[in-house]
Amino acid sequence: MEKFTKLDGVAAPLPLINVDTDMIIPKQFLKTIARTGLGKSLFFEMRYDEQGNEIPDFVLNRPAYRNAKVIVAGDNFGCGSSREHAPWALLDFGIRCVISTSFADIFYNNCFKNGVLPIVVSPEILEKLMDDAERGANATLSIDLESQTIKGPDGGTVSFDIDPFRKHCLLNGLDDIGLTLEKADDIDAYEARQRADTPWLAAG
Repeated sequence: MEKFTKLDGVAAPLPLINVDTDMIIPKQFLKTIARTGLGKSLFFEMRYDEQGNEIPDFVLNRPAYRNAKVIVAGDNFGCGSSREHAPWALLDFGIRCVISTSFADIFYNNCFKNGVLPIVVSPEILEKLMDDAERGANATLSIDLESQTIKGPDGGTVSFDIDPFRKHCLLNGLDDIGLTLEKADDIDAYEARQRADTPWLAAG
């Protein structure tokens, strides 16, 4: 998993509440188990019309936001089903951070497992960041995970809270497999002791 330390990027405003995982990546795209290639289908039903043409008014289709790295969203982002494809699609598009006042628990956890930083802020801070995001190409936010700060385009800085363990995992690029591999020496030592203590099992 790619480390998350600092992120400077355009923030796209998505002032919708209850954006569920089916809106993020519709069910017809869940057949793959690959984590790549889903970015083109992110927010599919909002980005494209029935003929497959881009809907110009959708935020990620606007020239200023095509390379957005951050989404500033309304309450309860990521609700609905538990599909892990949702953070996969965000990441494949290039979104590394989503800022909202609240997230659905499963989506929130899945983000951390896939290198996407979900940041919870107060309604007042969200309103300010949403206003910043409306600036188009000038809507650049600087997110520093180590210091837990967000700097807006006008230089103003706000702080955010994050669980220390999840912060450690993102800073070091550790998903579940990476965390297990950190204990590889202990696992090898345990297996060696087991073989020594039960030679009849090892022989079998």
